[in-house]
Amino acid sequence: MFKASEALQGDFLRSQPSEFLHTVSANYAVDEDSYLRELIELAQAQDLAALSRKANQLIIDVRKRDNAVDSIDALLQQYSLDTQEGIMLMCLAEALLRVPDADTADALIRDKLNAAQWDRHVGQSEHTLVNAAAWGLVMTGKVVNLDKRHDGTPGTVLGRLVKRSGEPVIRGAMMQAMKIMGRQFVLGRTITEALKNGKPQRDQGYTYSFDMLGEAALTRADAAKYFADYSKAIAALVDDKYKGASPKPTISIKLSALHPHYEVAREEQVIEELGESVLELVRQARKGDVGITIDAEEADRLELSLKLFEKVYRHPDVQGWGNFGLVVQAYSKRALPVLCWLTLVARSQGDRIPVRLVKGAYWDSEIKWSQQAGLANYPVFTRKEATDVSYLACARYLLSPLTDGHIYPQFATHNAHTVTCILSMAGDREFEFQRLHGMGDALYDTVIEQAGCPVRIYAPVGAHKDLLPYLVRRLLENGANSSFVHKLVDPRVPVETLTAHPVATLQRHTVLANPRIPLPPALYGEGRRNSRGINMNVLCEWLPLKEQLDSWWNSRWSGAPLVNGKRLSGEARPVLCPYQLSHQVGEVVWATADQTREAIDGLSSAFVRWNAIPVDQRAAILERTADKLEEHMPELMALCTLEAGKLLQDGIDEVREAVDFCRYYAAQARQRFATITLPGPTGESNEIYLQGRGVFACISPWNFPLAIFLGQVSAALVCGNTVVAKPAEQTSLVAVRCVELMHEAGLPGDVLALLPGDGKQVGSVVTADPRITGVAFTGSTQTAHIINRALAARDSAIAPMIAETGGQNAMIVDSTALPEQVVKDVVHSAFQSAGQRCSALRVLFVQEDIAERVIELLKGAMAELHVGDPARRDTDVGPVIDAEAREGLLAHVRELKQAGRLIAETPVPPGLDGHFIAPVAFRLDSINELTKEHFGPILHVVTWRNRDLDKVIDDINATGFGLTLGVHSRNEDTAEHIDARVRIGNVYINRNQIGAVVGVQPFGGQGLSGTGPKAGGPHYLLRFVTERTRTINTTAVGGNASLLSLGDGEP
Repeated sequence: MFKASEALQGDFLRSQPSEFLHTVSANYAVDEDSYLRELIELAQAQDLAALSRKANQLIIDVRKRDNAVDSIDALLQQYSLDTQEGIMLMCLAEALLRVPDADTADALIRDKLNAAQWDRHVGQSEHTLVNAAAWGLVMTGKVVNLDKRHDGTPGTVLGRLVKRSGEPVIRGAMMQAMKIMGRQFVLGRTITEALKNGKPQRDQGYTYSFDMLGEAALTRADAAKYFADYSKAIAALVDDKYKGASPKPTISIKLSALHPHYEVAREEQVIEELGESVLELVRQARKGDVGITIDAEEADRLELSLKLFEKVYRHPDVQGWGNFGLVVQAYSKRALPVLCWLTLVARSQGDRIPVRLVKGAYWDSEIKWSQQAGLANYPVFTRKEATDVSYLACARYLLSPLTDGHIYPQFATHNAHTVTCILSMAGDREFEFQRLHGMGDALYDTVIEQAGCPVRIYAPVGAHKDLLPYLVRRLLENGANSSFVHKLVDPRVPVETLTAHPVATLQRHTVLANPRIPLPPALYGEGRRNSRGINMNVLCEWLPLKEQLDSWWNSRWSGAPLVNGKRLSGEARPVLCPYQLSHQVGEVVWATADQTREAIDGLSSAFVRWNAIPVDQRAAILERTADKLEEHMPELMALCTLEAGKLLQDGIDEVREAVDFCRYYAAQARQRFATITLPGPTGESNEIYLQGRGVFACISPWNFPLAIFLGQVSAALVCGNTVVAKPAEQTSLVAVRCVELMHEAGLPGDVLALLPGDGKQVGSVVTADPRITGVAFTGSTQTAHIINRALAARDSAIAPMIAETGGQNAMIVDSTALPEQVVKDVVHSAFQSAGQRCSALRVLFVQEDIAERVIELLKGAMAELHVGDPARRDTDVGPVIDAEAREGLLAHVRELKQAGRLIAETPVPPGLDGHFIAPVAFRLDSINELTKEHFGPILHVVTWRNRDLDKVIDDINATGFGLTLGVHSRNEDTAEHIDARVRIGNVYINRNQIGAVVGVQPFGGQGLSGTGPKAGGPHYLLRFVTERTRTINTTAVGGNASLLSLGDGEP
């Protein structure tokens, strides 16, 4: 952990920047309590009382000003984001600005405004913005409420008027309200307009940093458009003829807007291509001395941003300038080490680096991503006051002698107390404040008057429709009730509540980290630990993993049937790598029919003893197995890649899912296997309890060779069954390694027989054996039918079958959806794992009103995918499993190409030695044109009209499959309507439709897609057990003592 308390001593100055970057990375997710204690040393103030007095006076002075309450402050006072109304206002505004067709817009208005009580906001504010929003919303709310009235009365005159006007009129009124709101937050639609609108503020002493609105680029075309926007803005600032005294405006750029794959996995490509784009903008800006600042983005991209910044900064065309800067987010645990690294870079070259210190704008997302990724801790602080402490610690460092002449500090804050602290620390150091356009006018008018220091306004420029994602980030950052922004100017809030020093506030907590936000390992509570993930975007996690993976790539594995804990002998078969056919991964011996029957003999004998072992002991073996899997993750990842062609991230996810299955089923078994005492007459004891069924067969697929294999086996074993497990022929080595680890974890050798082999020697022998008491199967629907018939043909007890089979998975997208988000989720759902997931998207239904934009983005995004060696981090799509799978997919591709249906095809590099197939998208008129599932990277696209939604749903249901469905709609009514009508096992709304998490999204279909119950769900174990009840006549030995004891009691 970085010793923040010693930062001002400057010991780190002896390091080289490249070496110190590893120190930065090591602080990625350090223990929050320990690190905050370090930061508190730096953030502590000498004279707290004097600071509070100054901050109090500043707030009093601000509140006296005529412009104390800006429109945005008024809006936030009325509709803070912790109210239903505030959230709906944002959702509605964003969606309305994007929805192209009127019918959907009207439906969206009805949906969003039905649930909120807008009336109470009318007339509570004299500010145009609030009343425009409230008026439009109340009018619309009345329409909806009138329709919902039960008594049939027409309501008020206003109600009748609105009823006659209908949604289209209200839509117009709402759009006007949104435009008023847009103008409040956007300085201009173009840079020229922004310069014109900003002149009065510049005359007053302010200057600007312009931000061209827009989100991350998905395609080269998007990136080129954003590049052109930045270039035009720089040109306008170079030509700016403003003659006032305020400093020259600058430009802020987002790296994710300038490259379609701005991600760590593509580091080499990004540094080269994106580095060149940024350099070109910097060259242009330098000619007119227009400063450029790189905006901060998500934590995963931080280290890549630093490397790119350094590359551009050190270029001969940039040397000697001192106006190329960076934004640092104080909520990040790496913030202070990043500032130290920037100091090293600046000192080594001698050019000053402008650094804008902000609080941070992705906090809620960072928390969620960390939980999903199974990290050890969070990369951000979990309390607002902790971020404030970090901000002040960073500010003290930035204003220290160590940075003088090397870093130009820029403090972006709307917090009057923070402003006071910085003014008291600064002395005669040169620095500036920054604020957001539309917020904090009165605060900084006062600061300019009283302190005379420069203030720069961060101002978005662009079309109103691009505003909302930016705005929602700003409001999440500044808009909740706890925020300083509107409390500062709200006369109802006592001044002294706003001037507590964050160190004092933080130290009032016994635990400095927020205990109400559980750490990712504790996400599921005490009963089950979350599986451990690895973040390959961070050097401190990637480099140790890479070193371990490298030690496995050239290993050879061998597999054989494992019965009674011993390997059986037989003829070995070579196992070849699906992406490098010349490479042998190992060899495996297949079981014979005789070995299969003998194995079942042994399992039958072992059942009684295993079933009698207390469930807690069986569960503990699963938990130890989970620990073993985590310990051996690099080996298992390498084997999943080499044998099954899995990407590295898929390998991490696979091991984590297997771990989750073990821990989840262990916890479920402890809960489910508790004996239940039933009520009944006196003198009698009645109990119900669960037991295993006998010998269970588990038949698993190649697409999840570890997770599904172990999910089936662990469930059957923990319930007290003995298990005969047949892994897929293509991926037996993974299964062998898994069973070996189970034995190491304490599983007795005689309760699990692993039998690699084919259907003839193993599968059909197992399913025909009368001693098999149940089957868990994942695979094709056709094979499930064969197994079902084999079980039915036996002259023995009826055995349950748990089947998870194929799907014709669709996604329905209406015109309220955000095309960029849709395409991200479509590409991920259709092409991740080369489309070889049970849940993968096969048919995309997109409403025709936005189809053109969605398809254009889809083409661009597909063009950027990398097909190739899955052992490389920069590969997006690996091979399909074998030659047979490839040939079947290619036949379908040829057929649709000949029919002229091609939309897009990802280029495949020449010379690949494996079972590769290009990701491809085709147009269809209907899902009915598909006669079977095509299990690979093939997407089909169908467009639909607004009025045909029910027909789309009927067509999806008519396929008979019911595994997964995606829905993208901002209209909750639409999403609920679809969800209610489809016959689908797993429905995913406004996200991708793959990657179900154990215990969170239990997975399994209906109809032709499976029998249920869902794997990783609370009912799964019940199919592996039999129930028993026990009734005891407790009076048989004489008398009813328990009843007699009750007779002596008081009435």
